[in-house]
Amino acid sequence: MESLDLLMTGFSALMEPTRLGFLMFGVILGLLVGVLPGVGGTTGVAILLPMTVFLEPISALVMLAGIYWGAMYGGVITSILFAVPGNPWSVAVMFDGRPMAVQGKAQLAMSVAFTVSFVGAIVASVLFTFFALPFAQLALRFGPPEMFAVLMIAFGTFVGLGGAPAKALIMIAAGFLLSTVGLDVVTGQPRLTFGSIQMMQGFHFVPITIGLFGIGEVLNNAAERYKVQIEEMTKAAKLGLHDVTEALRVLLKHWWLALTSALLGFATGILPGAGATPASFMAYGIAQKTSRHPEKFGKGVPEGVMAPEAANNAAGTGSILPMMVLGIPGSPTAAILMAGVFMWGFVPGPRLFVEQTEFVWSFVASLYLANIAAVVICLVATPLLALMLRTPYAIIAPIIVVMCIVGAYAIQNSMLDVWLVLIFGVIGFILRRLDYPLAPLVVALVLGAPTETALRQSLIMSDGSMWIFLERPVSTPIAIVAILLFALPLIQIVWRRLRPRQDTGSADG
Repeated sequence: MESLDLLMTGFSALMEPTRLGFLMFGVILGLLVGVLPGVGGTTGVAILLPMTVFLEPISALVMLAGIYWGAMYGGVITSILFAVPGNPWSVAVMFDGRPMAVQGKAQLAMSVAFTVSFVGAIVASVLFTFFALPFAQLALRFGPPEMFAVLMIAFGTFVGLGGAPAKALIMIAAGFLLSTVGLDVVTGQPRLTFGSIQMMQGFHFVPITIGLFGIGEVLNNAAERYKVQIEEMTKAAKLGLHDVTEALRVLLKHWWLALTSALLGFATGILPGAGATPASFMAYGIAQKTSRHPEKFGKGVPEGVMAPEAANNAAGTGSILPMMVLGIPGSPTAAILMAGVFMWGFVPGPRLFVEQTEFVWSFVASLYLANIAAVVICLVATPLLALMLRTPYAIIAPIIVVMCIVGAYAIQNSMLDVWLVLIFGVIGFILRRLDYPLAPLVVALVLGAPTETALRQSLIMSDGSMWIFLERPVSTPIAIVAILLFALPLIQIVWRRLRPRQDTGSADG
């Protein structure tokens, strides 16, 4: 009941017309950036984050949340109508959504996607509401060893479950290196400043993120000469009442698939570094394997749209939970939202739930309102959103670049931040071409300082002994999980080498 009372406090805080207006404005912006290929939710939040400096904290956070949830829905339109995913997490929706559109069922595919997205997000929001407070109360008991172990799980997830462990380690190391520039948090000595007074303030997280995701994406799209063929599909974007009722019928028929996909997505989203993209692929794969007609997947079945959409929207909500409760972002977009929380003078973590109740729970309330607004706008204004694809990318790209530069400069009125945006834009472009993941670098940059602080405090407590992480009842199991995640690629290599021998031995026997 305490969680419900606090949620009502959040809703009452959001009922102020100005805050509701910024929430709606954020949702509309999110839908627009979600529709535009090459922008997406993470890039949109990164570019627009500096603009919220001039807003009061609650309005700023719910506006950014609206952008995030709007982008989650917007990517569906381009994936289904034009086979161009507006976001990485919309790729799996394309597998069956696009064939349905080709078969003349575009309205049904989009209606199913929007309604199941709403269901997945609401299920995750309810779980968020009831799990946030117990998580925060548990996290209040964490000391430096426990926090360091949890942070190691965040980085271990990238290494053990990311698919490219060597590249993930390189990017994590790069993020840590960037986070050490400036004054030492313990001794106050300058590090890696090379005698520059400006460098003593360290690298601000936001300009680097804007460069990597904003400028880097623009350069990458320019290199690929991204073009979208506008077909007659724009006409198919009109949704009627019949399409919505048919989608609800499909949803009720496969309600168990929607629920399990949402639960899977929420659980995946909580894992640091996972986020919505792997959740959508996992849900699609499980739905295909458990289906009575798996051979129809990829040819245009509603279940192939339902599973990834329910999962990715639930994961998007789940990724916010560790960010708010532990100060550990569950996805790159959550990391950018976390930077905003820092920017407004708050520290994400369990104490935030105690010291800034209205701020936290107004954000939780925005999860519900933003999703309601997004699904209504999508069902009504899909044709207008689809027409956004007629805007030439040659017009969109310069606007994005200008917004990136102005946004970076607005944070600290520093030309160093402008140079950082441009430099890391080029670096982001190169990393994309070399297929290096950006998420580990971003998360390591955000978590570098708290990870170093937790490690040094733990070693001070133990007189320099690393055994402190394996001697405490709470930190021990967490540290063991982190070690296993880091060691998982080696375990898999050893297992693959031993397995052929076992198979050969059994064949000889």
